Amino acid sequence: MTFFICQFALALFATAGFSVIFRVPVRHIPACVLIGAFGWVTYELSMTYYSSAAFGCFFGACVVGLLSNIAAHYLKDAATIFIIPGILCLVPGAAIFNTMAALLRDDFGDAAEIGMQTLCMAGAIALGLLVIGAALRIFYALIRKTVTLKDKF
Repeated sequence: MTFFICQFALALFATAGFSVIFRVPVRHIPACVLIGAFGWVTYELSMTYYSSAAFGCFFGACVVGLLSNIAAHYLKDAATIFIIPGILCLVPGAAIFNTMAALLRDDFGDAAEIGMQTLCMAGAIALGLLVIGAALRIFYALIRKTVTLKDKF
């Protein structure tokens, strides 16, 4: 349990740094920091139970997408402000570096293996954000339809 608390705290600081770099408005930084930390802890929990980086990235991206849309709704701003700093902790930068290092060593088998895992992780991040975005659009459309039908009767 202390491992996840430590990971949460470190993800808070990392996301705070990304928020400052991307000039997030000061009133949105606490939400961005929490979103990034919860996304990273979800990734770590998924890695613990599923031991697949792609699944971890998918679930982490889903959490970031959901929390970002909720924060955007309550803080009345674009969800992108919360998604970008929140998702950057999940980006597989070390895997990209290892892929390039393997290519420079002429170890094409290792480069292909690490590169494929990196592409799967990046695709899982995109898919997680896409799934949550589409699900929320459907959810909001159903709510709007229900409210308009209620007003007619």
